[in-house]
Amino acid sequence: KQILSKGELQVSDKERHSQLEQMFRDIATIVADKCVNPETKRPYTVILIERAMKDIHYSVKPNKSTKQQALEVIRQLKETMQIERAHMRLRFILPAKEGKKLKEKLKPLIKVTESEDFQEQLEMVCLIDPGCFREIDELIRSETKGKGSLEVLSLKDVEEGDEKLE
Repeated sequence: KQILSKGELQVSDKERHSQLEQMFRDIATIVADKCVNPETKRPYTVILIERAMKDIHYSVKPNKSTKQQALEVIRQLKETMQIERAHMRLRFILPAKEGKKLKEKLKPLIKVTESEDFQEQLEMVCLIDPGCFREIDELIRSETKGKGSLEVLSLKDVEEGDEKLE
């Protein structure tokens, strides 16, 4: 009874190795999904990310989630290659009263403003770093008391199609 309640299951070497390999692949997939080359705005392939992870000798931690490890890998890869989280495209609609005041608070969090329209209300389409999303969302909710709205237009802003060589 004691063995059944407190004992641990024995995992063979091959099983453990395949689990770690699967996690390694999952992490590379998450990184490839979330990141782009900052110069071309094109996504990296999973194979390229896997190779880069091997080059920096990244070792998988079996007790940590793959998403946490992927964010860690992105930080480490930034030191050796050009890689950046893909920006999120957002649209906010803010009431005119709070619009001006809130715009100043949002300015440092916004990477690129694509369009801005200010008639009865401030409507703005912009690109942000995904890490700032929660902060922006909370700012808009608290400042407008639920009157402002935030809409995610795309989770990642990447260039698609064939690259043109000149």
